[in-house]
Amino acid sequence: MRTYLKIDIHDIRLFKQKLLTWGNTFDTFIFLDSNDFPKINNEFNYFEYEFLAGISVKEELKASAKENFETLKKFSNNHNNWIFGYLSYDLKNEIETLTSDNTDELQFPLLHFFIPEIVILFKNQQVEVHYYQEQYSDDDIIKLIKSIEQIEICRLSATTTKIDLHSRFSKTEYIASVEKLKHHIQIGDIYEANFCQEFYFNSAIDPLETFLKLKELSPTPFSCFYKFDNKYLICASPERFIKKAGNKIISQPIKGTIRRGKSEEEDIILKEKLLNDPKERAENVMIVDLVRNDLSRTAKKGSVKVEELYGVYSFQQVHQMISTIVSEVEEVTDIIDIIKNAFPMGSMTGAPKIRAMQLMEQYERTKRGLYSGAVGFMTPEKNFDFNVVIRSILYNKAKNYVSFTVGGAITSLSEPDKEYEECMVKAKAITDLFNL
Repeated sequence: MRTYLKIDIHDIRLFKQKLLTWGNTFDTFIFLDSNDFPKINNEFNYFEYEFLAGISVKEELKASAKENFETLKKFSNNHNNWIFGYLSYDLKNEIETLTSDNTDELQFPLLHFFIPEIVILFKNQQVEVHYYQEQYSDDDIIKLIKSIEQIEICRLSATTTKIDLHSRFSKTEYIASVEKLKHHIQIGDIYEANFCQEFYFNSAIDPLETFLKLKELSPTPFSCFYKFDNKYLICASPERFIKKAGNKIISQPIKGTIRRGKSEEEDIILKEKLLNDPKERAENVMIVDLVRNDLSRTAKKGSVKVEELYGVYSFQQVHQMISTIVSEVEEVTDIIDIIKNAFPMGSMTGAPKIRAMQLMEQYERTKRGLYSGAVGFMTPEKNFDFNVVIRSILYNKAKNYVSFTVGGAITSLSEPDKEYEECMVKAKAITDLFNL
């Protein structure tokens, strides 16, 4: 049986670094961090935890050949517990009649979830340690926290390795593909498509050091460090996919991006430009309609509402346009059904959803895998919160294969040159990280 102990920590920023260093010594470890974003952007709601960590494995669920959502549902229903994990984008093939036949060098499983031995979280200015009474006493937990506080933190190296970066598209090829997608829009195949390209290199990296540098360069509200089976997710996501708090469901898709200004005055001008850009508003409202439709599949009748449309929020690298859609569900609605009926998130597919996913398989050159999937957690009370896996580095340590993917929404108003440049802006947080 789980219980928990509240512990006061004097320097929470330093403790987080030490916790990351300690957690990284285990074979399976996840760390989810809001990077104080709720304090910085008070109007951006629905944050309960400032950080969450799951350490080591009590029980584990790995991908099967088929029916992964049903298997996850059984796993969730059999355990009223903390469950952490991810859903890869390619689980779309179990929801609709779709395929994923493009190149996959990362070879991440379709799905991975686990119940940790220990959960450490921070909320209401206190650290909570959730543990099994049959394994630990309160004194054991106090000693554990003290031992974590004594750890030497990971020191960031100033040196960088020479890296040979590759892309699946040249600029010319990317622009030609955008033109073809615009033709699909013009003939009525789709209204919008999220078109992605992979960048990759072969090199050994230090995953934890890379994550700490990425957090420093690009602190975001849904960042994640996830380690299992020699595979790593190093994530600086700004986007929430879906959250359940009691009977309330919240989705906050991002559509609309513009760079940060070099001064406060330029920042204000750029935010106004983003807010009033017809192309950005059009793509945002299309995804809002798609999310409304997704949430309606499990919602109480008449409960789907748009709480905020075209909200502009500032991040270290970019300003983003974020809308908030909410609904209510019945007590008896299974939480996995709620997630499945909204998956994959509309901001990463396009509309109509199925046709857009078919075309992305046709025009993209890489299997998306965990990119544009979701990482998050479920609580013993059957609440959950999942991000959208974007602005992320995926690392297969066994192959020394490092990958990051960027994309953008293609609409009838898209200018192919500008779409390519938007991808480069989004990639900047990662290319800067490796001095590329």
